[in-house]
Amino acid sequence: MARYDYRCTSCGNVFEVEHGMTEHPEITCPTCGASAEKVFTASGIKFSGSGFYNTDQRGGGSSTEATSGSGEGSNSSSSSEHTCENCPHK
Repeated sequence: MARYDYRCTSCGNVFEVEHGMTEHPEITCPTCGASAEKVFTASGIKFSGSGFYNTDQRGGGSSTEATSGSGEGSNSSSSSEHTCENCPHK
């Protein structure tokens, strides 16, 4: 379920309604009972810099080492025996 803001076309009351993303219900104002329209607002998310698309290339910084799993502290080995403590795959 998603929450959407609606504005009454009669009294201007702004209120929140929860419904599925694919649903398009007829919404009425809880104050006066007139029809209401969905209020569209800009998203507060801003993507900037590189690394947000699968076509971007990341530099050799520490974030690359941490996500790659290859480096000191990594439990990857060529043997089939698992050495993780409390690991369910022993």
